[in-house]
Amino acid sequence: MRRTLLSLCLLQAAPVSAWASEPVEASGNLQLEAVNIEADSDYERADGPVTGYKATRSMSATRTDTALHETPQSISVVPRDVLEDTASTRLQDALDYAGGVGRANNFGGQGLTTFTVRGFTTGEFYRNGFPINRGYPNAPDANTVERLEVIRGPATSLYGRGDPGGTFNVVSKQPLAERKVTIGSQLNDQGMHRATLDAGGPLSEDGRLAYRLNVLGEGGESFRDHVETERYDIAPVLSWQASDATKIVFEGDFMRNNHPLDRGLTRYATQRGSASRDTNVWEQGRDNLLHNDNDMAQVRFEHRLDDDWTLAGGMQWLDGSLKGNAVEANAAPLDGRTLQRNFNYRKLEWTDRDYQLNLTGHFDTAGFSHTLLAGVEYEDYDYRSIIQRSSAATGTYPIDLYNPVLGQPRPALTRTTTHDTENLKTLAAFIQDQVALTERFKVLAGVRLERFEQDYDNRLPGSVDWKAAQTSATPRLGLIYDLTDTLALYANTARSFKPNSGASRDGSGFDPEEGKSYELGMKWEALDQQLSIDGAVYHIVKENVLTRDPVDPTYSVAAGEVTSRGLDITIAGNLTPQWRMIGGYAYVDARVTDDNNLPNGTRLANIPRNSFSLLNTYEFQDGAAKGLGLGVGLKYIDDRAGQTAAQTYTMERYSVVDLLSFYQVNPHVRLNLELQNVFNKGYDEGAFNTYAYPGAPRTVQAGVAYTF
Repeated sequence: MRRTLLSLCLLQAAPVSAWASEPVEASGNLQLEAVNIEADSDYERADGPVTGYKATRSMSATRTDTALHETPQSISVVPRDVLEDTASTRLQDALDYAGGVGRANNFGGQGLTTFTVRGFTTGEFYRNGFPINRGYPNAPDANTVERLEVIRGPATSLYGRGDPGGTFNVVSKQPLAERKVTIGSQLNDQGMHRATLDAGGPLSEDGRLAYRLNVLGEGGESFRDHVETERYDIAPVLSWQASDATKIVFEGDFMRNNHPLDRGLTRYATQRGSASRDTNVWEQGRDNLLHNDNDMAQVRFEHRLDDDWTLAGGMQWLDGSLKGNAVEANAAPLDGRTLQRNFNYRKLEWTDRDYQLNLTGHFDTAGFSHTLLAGVEYEDYDYRSIIQRSSAATGTYPIDLYNPVLGQPRPALTRTTTHDTENLKTLAAFIQDQVALTERFKVLAGVRLERFEQDYDNRLPGSVDWKAAQTSATPRLGLIYDLTDTLALYANTARSFKPNSGASRDGSGFDPEEGKSYELGMKWEALDQQLSIDGAVYHIVKENVLTRDPVDPTYSVAAGEVTSRGLDITIAGNLTPQWRMIGGYAYVDARVTDDNNLPNGTRLANIPRNSFSLLNTYEFQDGAAKGLGLGVGLKYIDDRAGQTAAQTYTMERYSVVDLLSFYQVNPHVRLNLELQNVFNKGYDEGAFNTYAYPGAPRTVQAGVAYTF
């Protein structure tokens, strides 16, 4: 593996001499990308790069180029500069500073991390507006990301089925107007090493054809015993300015991730205490290794019909698989320390095809200014899975929790616990209007009609198949009023829906989950608009949550209800040319309010009542220290329930301090050095059922980047 990574670094360096020639001057015809707008170099496109930590515009919450200050909803933008300053390798590293975003199930370190937003666990990830959370995919690598956006509250009126807590949209790096190549390397004292390539520029003399290529190779050990990883990614982007009015973008992302299913530490009530955070009881080598392969391709276009109307859309193809061996727990240790395990093999495969077409127009009627968006979307999702396991009998595959001996002979696979296929087709149409009633008072209204058809085939003996179809309407209404040029108040309400999986007692499917959200907030541009402070209070109710069937507890019914209410405050600013900050605070009260099994008031898993994060960075602009940046990151997470259950374990509150530094030696060389978890705090970062995932210990990470 080390030789493979070394070879990748050499391959990155080989063409540099050719690419590092004098840049070709780009034509002014490239109008659709942020880097090509020459009229105003300070202009920030809603889907383009951000200077510093404070974004001013976004497309994620409205699918139109809208100022954040004029959007009646809470949105956080984590720009590329945050990822670079913190030397983030995963999206969760950057999301720690989005404000109120917590970690939940990371699926054994597979890169499938789910997050908590406003009291609900969500994995609703989109890439340039297309869904990428179908199946069990890896999240995009941080190396490919230009900006990461968090939409709080339901986004169903624009994106379709999803959770009411929040949605993430990843805006990927796009082609550059001038040639630029950056080779980077990162390593840490836990054994991780990583090499990256980021190259881009015009491919034609007139600049109408341009590219971006990001390449990643990563491998090595972790702080967990016998947990090693390999990760490779190639993400090419090609843009073609076919005419002054038409632009087409071809984009791909091809990732290979090889990683054990590391379920972390167990938290059974019968065990005598927790093992150390580095203890691995889940086997090693090929006895515990999953291969997660993900292929994504997008074709997007934008055609300006005239000065006021634009037609845009595209299509996305996803193909993925998760295959290999793993080890998981069977039951609680009866003697306090001997864990009963099962060896298992899984083969999960999925494909997803998504097609979108949007029309955006700007016009005035009766003295009111409108930004109208109308669109249609069709999606066809297929999923196939089989999981085989060894016996669940006591003594089949035991291990000592506190003194594990790995390398035991594999037990035979005697049970097939999952064997099913699922197809979900959706057809949707939506319309949205942003109306400026006055210069200070604006209204946003929209609705989405979505028809989904779900076909589930369970191939286990004695099981039942089912089909379901339903049409859902998800409206949205938002109001925003500028009290002053820098202070605005807003209110919104929205609905969400998400199909439930599984079969009921009568063999049919379930009604989808339905969410209702109400939000009141303020947006303040302070310190001469160099610091944005957003605050919101909200109330969300999610109905048709699966709960135990009172007639036969081996089945479920869609009759449960959970409620979340709280407050979130986010900040982002370039306070001075030297000083940048980003972070937030959240208070969340999320609990069960109706269930056939759980008492009302049961806390939802992984949800802290209080959380806080803040990243402060200072970069010297002149003098002997010019180019030196120093920063500190603070994170506080309150107590959390490990499970949504009447009796469960508690993940204790924790605080983590990170120190960072970087040095721009010259226009070509940038160095970075981070000390993460300075005080070596032991903590659980998230949980899934009786598995808790320990946070990393004190870690030193260093890197270098060379730009041509």
